[in-house]
Amino acid sequence: MSPTETMQPVTFEYRWAYDSETVDWAELSELYRVAPLGEKAPVDLATVFANSRFRCFLYAGDRLVGAGRVLADGLDVAYLADVAIHPAHQGTGLGSALVQRLVELSSGHKKIILYANPGTERFYARLGFHRMNTALAIWKEPEPAIATGVISPMT
Repeated sequence: MSPTETMQPVTFEYRWAYDSETVDWAELSELYRVAPLGEKAPVDLATVFANSRFRCFLYAGDRLVGAGRVLADGLDVAYLADVAIHPAHQGTGLGSALVQRLVELSSGHKKIILYANPGTERFYARLGFHRMNTALAIWKEPEPAIATGVISPMT
């Protein structure tokens, strides 16, 4: 490239998918690792997405760049889970669009719940979520969640 040439920005055509029939679970596992939302085994992801009422996948070309799912009972409560956008696509509005689509899919429920990584509360507040004062949880391995600030020990 000569000094007078400028690089053109990369643009993507995004595509939404709502079923998991063609998902590459290893690619989804890698998305969660780099997002970073932790290590999630491909076989485990296949199970949890299959058992979710709603699911969203976002592709840039043929590459998976976003995903999320909703556990829901059809009336009372829906829980948004595993919402992730690839770091190369973060800050573009795709995370908001993904959450909004999952909320729309859950719209008939009396309450829609999610838990967020510390520091992301303002992002979710802009999308209509409120802090819960009485949420409690039992974790299989609480120490890492305590260390990262996701949960606090009861005093």
